[in-house]
Amino acid sequence: MDIEPFGLERWFAEHEHGADVMLAESGIRSLQADRFALDPGALGYVIPTNGDPAFRAAVGERYDRSADEVLFTCGTQEANFVTLQALLDEDDHAVVVTPTYQALHAVPEAVADVTRVPLEPPDWELDVDAVAGAMRPETRVVVLANPNNPTGRYHPPETVAALYDLAADGDAYLLCDEVYRLLADEPIEPVAAMGERGISTAGLTKAYGLAGLRFGWVAGPPDVVEAAWTWKDYTTISPSKVGQHVARQALGEQEEDILAENRALARRHHDRVAAFLDEHGLDWYDPVGVNGFVTVPDGFADAREFCTAVVEAESVVLAPGDLFGEPDHLADYFRIGFGLPTDELEEGLERVGRVIERR
Repeated sequence: MDIEPFGLERWFAEHEHGADVMLAESGIRSLQADRFALDPGALGYVIPTNGDPAFRAAVGERYDRSADEVLFTCGTQEANFVTLQALLDEDDHAVVVTPTYQALHAVPEAVADVTRVPLEPPDWELDVDAVAGAMRPETRVVVLANPNNPTGRYHPPETVAALYDLAADGDAYLLCDEVYRLLADEPIEPVAAMGERGISTAGLTKAYGLAGLRFGWVAGPPDVVEAAWTWKDYTTISPSKVGQHVARQALGEQEEDILAENRALARRHHDRVAAFLDEHGLDWYDPVGVNGFVTVPDGFADAREFCTAVVEAESVVLAPGDLFGEPDHLADYFRIGFGLPTDELEEGLERVGRVIERR
């Protein structure tokens, strides 16, 4: 494998530690640990290492799948990694819808041949015919994030169903990263529940505010899940013992309250950012989740120049659009995250506004 450096993470590594406000954070604000019972007992491996069977069965019910069709992972990142490794080899082909989180195109590109199908601004609408045109006899998987990161575009059920049918008809799989799905007021059906060719990855980081648990999962056909588990033996072996213990609570008796609180916060912050954009003459596609893809203000050559100016002058981190796909296609946009605590959001917006006004 020869994988490209993770541009977004390197950008964060360069700027996040010393910055005052992280306004590029892609998840909801973190919950406090004292909300949960934290003692899981002896801190050994989770046994079996694919996750507790009864808990996997409970998660599988969300997708009309069994315990053997669910693998617990260390975050959604690992779920995507081990699943793509399980699906692809050097003779295979993948189609990836971009812009997207870099791992969703960089991992398959390190293994197989990949065709990127771009969403076009300003609506970032998915063109199923364009995906069909990119398919080949050796296409093994179509990769989608829904809601999309960074644009916040939530592709409607009929579009996702058409994409699923296209993949299934080509003897390929549709892998959908659904880590933001439950931040929608009316979440659509998960891809893994659509049929044997559907694979869903998700976790507790983005919608639940539990990034530090590093708890995620993949749900899909048993042969794919089994192959992904084989890869997991060489990555983290088992999910986190503490993570699984808290995940039971977050996906159990506390889930309704957690999601209601987080959706309400996302709505309030969405409206605050929308007002800020109107005030400064900026635009975005109205997002689902807690990320927006915003046009670069006048007076800056591109998003990289603007985001650099913001972090250097006001110690606020934003994410340049070229970190999510083809630089020439996305350089006029930057990602803003609005899931952080309200006081940090307000401070960050005030500082970004000062940079815009000084230009």
